[in-house]
Amino acid sequence: MKTLISSLLLTICLGLIASTNSFAQTGAADKPYVPEAYKPASIELYNTIVKLDSTYFDTYNHCNLSKMDSLTAEDIEFYHDRGGLTTSKKELIQSIKNNICGKVTRTLVKGSIEVYEIKGYGAVEFGYHTFRNIQEPGESRPDKFVIIWRLKDGKWQMTRVISLH
Repeated sequence: MKTLISSLLLTICLGLIASTNSFAQTGAADKPYVPEAYKPASIELYNTIVKLDSTYFDTYNHCNLSKMDSLTAEDIEFYHDRGGLTTSKKELIQSIKNNICGKVTRTLVKGSIEVYEIKGYGAVEFGYHTFRNIQEPGESRPDKFVIIWRLKDGKWQMTRVISLH
């Protein structure tokens, strides 16, 4: 009798564990993740990065290479899904001069920027942008980008960029 009760209790416990495990596996995984609306933790930092983004891409769109140079760190890492990795500031700016100036403009997708502080370093910016090649009709579809900004000695510079198209 004692063995029968022990077996019965063991069966019930195993059944509960299995059903709980099954629920845990299907419950959360079956529901898509929907993030909450973005709210900047620091409106001051957000505004700073949005202004830097605007300034940098104004230099990009108008080929102001000296201003672009001042906003780009010497140790830049620029990851482009089509062009690969560039780790030379000089090569990056030369490439923009040769391939972008007077040919391509970038437009930020309004309201797409998110900014998060990187404590002791600077900030990371996420967003969407489109490009227009003046030799082709229309704009590109909105694509993602990530920029890591470093604040050093009171000066902001881009140190890492991921640009997807």
